[in-house]
Amino acid sequence: MRKFGSERIAKVMDRLGFEDGERIESSMISKSIERAQKKVEENNFGIRKHLLEYDDVMNKQRTVIYEKRRHALMGERIGMDISNVIWDRVVKIVEGNDYQDVKESFFEILSMEVPFDQDEYENGNKQELEERAFQSAMATFKRKTERIQSDAYPVIKQVYETQGQQYQFILVPITDGRRVVQLRANLKEAYETECKNVVKEFEKFVLLSIIDDDWKENLRQLDELRHSVQNASYEQKDPLLIYKLESAKLWDTMIDDMNNRIASFLMRGQIPVSMVQQQPVQEAKAPEQHTPRYREQKDDFDEQRSAQQSAASQDTREPQQQHRQPIVHEKMPRPNDPCPCGSGKKFKNCHGRGVR
Repeated sequence: MRKFGSERIAKVMDRLGFEDGERIESSMISKSIERAQKKVEENNFGIRKHLLEYDDVMNKQRTVIYEKRRHALMGERIGMDISNVIWDRVVKIVEGNDYQDVKESFFEILSMEVPFDQDEYENGNKQELEERAFQSAMATFKRKTERIQSDAYPVIKQVYETQGQQYQFILVPITDGRRVVQLRANLKEAYETECKNVVKEFEKFVLLSIIDDDWKENLRQLDELRHSVQNASYEQKDPLLIYKLESAKLWDTMIDDMNNRIASFLMRGQIPVSMVQQQPVQEAKAPEQHTPRYREQKDDFDEQRSAQQSAASQDTREPQQQHRQPIVHEKMPRPNDPCPCGSGKKFKNCHGRGVR
């Protein structure tokens, strides 16, 4: 059977024009190419699958962050988001700390005193204390926003009534004690709402700026983590599993820092006292203080300028140099001209002898 099969294969190969061994070598090459191509495709599929798994971890975080940004940007649920941030900070401070740490954390993050004493904290119900502290924190935040309105409205009212036709927007300074930010608010809307839109712009600015800062930092850390976990394969560990675990820790750290910064800025935000007190005074005294001083400076400048012009036009040269005449040399006689001495001889034969 083998002999018959070999002979038959040989006849077929001769009929098709193949030389001895050519068909066998061709099929072997084709199969090896197919195996190599299959292995490459499987490898590429695994790479794409891992990339999608890594991106899926980041995409879940991105969905939550973008939802927070959309609420802050469009003004949807912004009050509820702020309430959730303050509630989260209160719960985190009350649980798992001693009374001294609670006092320091309340002052550092929420800028307020603890609404309960040490005995209540050690022996009371923690849930009731959390609810009491939350209500106290919300009342403090409401007083802060009302103070921003009361401080900003007189200035905005004055600007709108005197220069409302010239300006559409106004910049309102807000500080947390560390830095000053300029809030851009619609002047007409601020006047009509008695600066309620200024408070809204303040809340929106705090949420957006802090969310963006922390999210950018988290993206940088995730990128570094993705490169560092590849070394886990040498320890017979799954890099993707380690990436998921470590990214969850980074997410918790980012949310904790984000809520701390948001709560701290919102609870400390106010219009600088110096600007509130000095702005109306400066506007009222500006014509009396600066106009005389401007005239004095202008008179001094005109006097100095006239002195410089007179000094520049004055001739400071010496009198002898002013009337000095240029030296004129007489023309040299030609060799055949009469000699200037009057001897009657030619110049070349008299005083011009030896002169060339």
